[in-house]
Amino acid sequence: MKKISIVGIGETVMGRHPERSLHDLVREAGNKAIEDAGIDKKQIDALFIGNFNSSYLCGQGHMGPLASEALGLENIPTVRTEGACASGSLALRMAMLGILSGAYKIALVGGVEKMTHQPGATVTSAIASAMDCEHEAMQGFTFPACFAMMANRYFYEYRNVKREMGLCAYNAHQNGLLNPDAQMRKEFTLEKILSAELIADPLSLFDCSLVTDGAAFVLLASDDVADGLRSGRRRVDIIGQGHAGDTLTLAAKDKITSFSASRAAAAQAYAQAGVGAADIDLAEVHDCFTITQIINTEDLGFFEHGKGGDAVAEGITALRGKKPINTSGGLKSKGHPIGATGLSQIYEIVTQLRGEAGERQIAKADTGLAHNLGGTAATCVITVMQGR
Repeated sequence: MKKISIVGIGETVMGRHPERSLHDLVREAGNKAIEDAGIDKKQIDALFIGNFNSSYLCGQGHMGPLASEALGLENIPTVRTEGACASGSLALRMAMLGILSGAYKIALVGGVEKMTHQPGATVTSAIASAMDCEHEAMQGFTFPACFAMMANRYFYEYRNVKREMGLCAYNAHQNGLLNPDAQMRKEFTLEKILSAELIADPLSLFDCSLVTDGAAFVLLASDDVADGLRSGRRRVDIIGQGHAGDTLTLAAKDKITSFSASRAAAAQAYAQAGVGAADIDLAEVHDCFTITQIINTEDLGFFEHGKGGDAVAEGITALRGKKPINTSGGLKSKGHPIGATGLSQIYEIVTQLRGEAGERQIAKADTGLAHNLGGTAATCVITVMQGR
């Protein structure tokens, strides 16, 4: 694959921003990415934006022109992508394909979601639209119930990893403490995490990700254009990407303790990048629930199936471990602004590969991976990045 460079990044603080509009969130994160790249807005050829459900939650469709206007861009083409929690990564993929085709040289890619201004029941209904409405959501099925079923099945096939799930949450919150953009910068003891109230057995409060407002943007450039842009810091290239899907419903999946979309997307990304799981120094994985983090690390080939919990218990996935996972705090602590989540993962990997992560900076950060799921593991986008 031809190299595509990430030449600019920007994001808002993730959290509860009921007073802020979609325009505000887009304007802040988008302008940060453009300023970080050091380019003129007139150089941007196209804008791609990921958004899950602003039509339902904010009454706002047609997000591409909204973002373009908010950022003061001229009459460039705009595209909005939707793939549930993978909406942002799909925007990134579409922008990459546009650059690889030769249609564009520089593309601005963003993601945004505004959710916290709505009542809990409304947000739950909105999120449930990412599963099968007729066969699941209308029957009372929710995502906590769905992933609780996966956890129980995992316990049956392998062993009970409830404590290790708690450790996933503990590590996430420890990392989030060091991230100024994280929504929940609070320290919790493992005992408090493990004793929290049940949401859907065996998932308790700390096993579930957050409801979040926020935006994240990245600026992509073809290799030749990136050569002429600002120097003086480490360049980050996208060297491989995979995109795969699976059934929308849980019942139709062949297996619920491993996600075929993740395995297929990982195989594509590794092959394209010319690397393997052992070559990845750090990863941001989609921890919508703590059991998902464990399953994801197994599907990515970091650990054997059934052994992901052991890796957490042994400290391998902690910030100073051999394979740091979710140094940003992940969806669990940094937050889960659905349309922006995939790009916020990219933001963290780029920050680490540049060596700009401050207190949470890991010692060796040369090759990183972002893993973004949508729905009940029905959509998966995996991106491999490398610093040079």
